[in-house]
Amino acid sequence: MFLLALVNFFLLFSCSVSNNSEDGTVTAPSNLSVSATVVGTTTQNPNGDGSGTVNFNLSATNATSYKILLGNGETKELTNGSFTYTYTTAGTNTYVIYVSAYNSGQFVSSTISVTVFVGSALVWSDEFNVNGAPDSSKWGYDLGAGGWGNNESQYYTNRPENVIVQDGLLKIKTLKESFSGSNYTSARILSKDKFSFKYGRVEIKAKLALGAGTWSALWMLGSNISTTAWPACGEVDIMEHVGNSQNRVHGSLHSPGRSGNTPDTSTVMVPNASTEFHIYSIDWSATSIKFYVDNQLFYTFANSASLPFNQNFFLIINCAMGGNFGGAIDPNFTASTFEVDYIRVYN
Repeated sequence: MFLLALVNFFLLFSCSVSNNSEDGTVTAPSNLSVSATVVGTTTQNPNGDGSGTVNFNLSATNATSYKILLGNGETKELTNGSFTYTYTTAGTNTYVIYVSAYNSGQFVSSTISVTVFVGSALVWSDEFNVNGAPDSSKWGYDLGAGGWGNNESQYYTNRPENVIVQDGLLKIKTLKESFSGSNYTSARILSKDKFSFKYGRVEIKAKLALGAGTWSALWMLGSNISTTAWPACGEVDIMEHVGNSQNRVHGSLHSPGRSGNTPDTSTVMVPNASTEFHIYSIDWSATSIKFYVDNQLFYTFANSASLPFNQNFFLIINCAMGGNFGGAIDPNFTASTFEVDYIRVYN
């Protein structure tokens, strides 16, 4: 028994002093080396292939463990100096990596920077590929007349005569007809209580309604609108187009003090907006909201924490008639169709 205990003592002692000096004091780590290789780096893609994956290699003389701050709020503690980590924030971002190598209470530290490209991931979409009514798991309806303060002339319905998915397209049909006291009908669908999101990229391929008085819109409202009245809830108009100003597309934002006729806004001319499909999109972050048509930037809005554009928003697609923005309606107007090929939301 005594012999076994003595053997164990020597084994433990030899392990405990393997990284220590002869007098028993702990030897501080030294020669810390840190390298980071972004997966998929090429001349064309200097910040990686979009996967966000980085291979790290750490080494230091006399180190028994490592602590790594990855620059995005996450920390790792390892005994092995080689590991792989995947960043998930979309876009091209630079992270400052802090690394410490330890031997008991002694340590040495170093930093490096790594720039990583993360491709956007699709988080929600509707491709409108199933004929019939819009997917009820994704869309509901606003029903009624007047346009909720906009003095519009249509009555919004959920009838197939006004809204239908057909031949791979969402079709919102605006008709001249007498219906429940209104002279026109149309449709307004929304993802409220079914899907909302905060930040990301929205991309919508659409062909807009034609005719004086039509008012096609692809837009978003703050999900807190039930408890926070407009415009304090925030409104982002990804695309608005009125037939009285054919081919002029508006990108606008409404917030307290910047609502009604005084939004933050810009416009761009889009040839053949009502006869050809174009892609209308925004890139939305805590610092900016950027508006594009066919991937061409035409407006950048500076976002900040004091504005209502830092919460979940839901999506709306509609076509109005007349009203405060749509203007005078052509007396010869009979019908027009607003078509959407797809809507996609990326992180």
